[in-house]
Amino acid sequence: MSDFRRLNENVLVSPQLALADIAAAAALGVTTIVNNRPDGEEPSAPQGDEIADAAAAAGLNYVAIPVGHAGFSEPQVDAMIAAMEQAEGPILAYCRSGTRSTLLWALASAKQGEDPETIARTAAQAGYDVSPIRAMIDMLSQR
Repeated sequence: MSDFRRLNENVLVSPQLALADIAAAAALGVTTIVNNRPDGEEPSAPQGDEIADAAAAAGLNYVAIPVGHAGFSEPQVDAMIAAMEQAEGPILAYCRSGTRSTLLWALASAKQGEDPETIARTAAQAGYDVSPIRAMIDMLSQR
């Protein structure tokens, strides 16, 4: 059962996708799947190549930006910005719970100049808390 949560008109986040969720995402107009989960993190979950194949079969683009337990890096933030800018429609980013995807979106949005309060409020409305990275959001939004 899909648990897609809309952050804005162009970005949805989700916990781990099942292969059947790809068709549901496509039906919602999603054009790109962004995988923020490292392969092997949960061996019983569909791995990146399986999601990529299902996305391709559904006519969707696929981007892997794995975020491990070491946290976020600027290249990951830049890759998320590129994924959002290059998508020809809404993207669906996923990880284990949707939290890493939301936090990466928040950092990317801040680097693009989005107001930190708006980012925090948007994430909270989707059920996610950005307070663990709030200092990074504030820093990136000042660049």
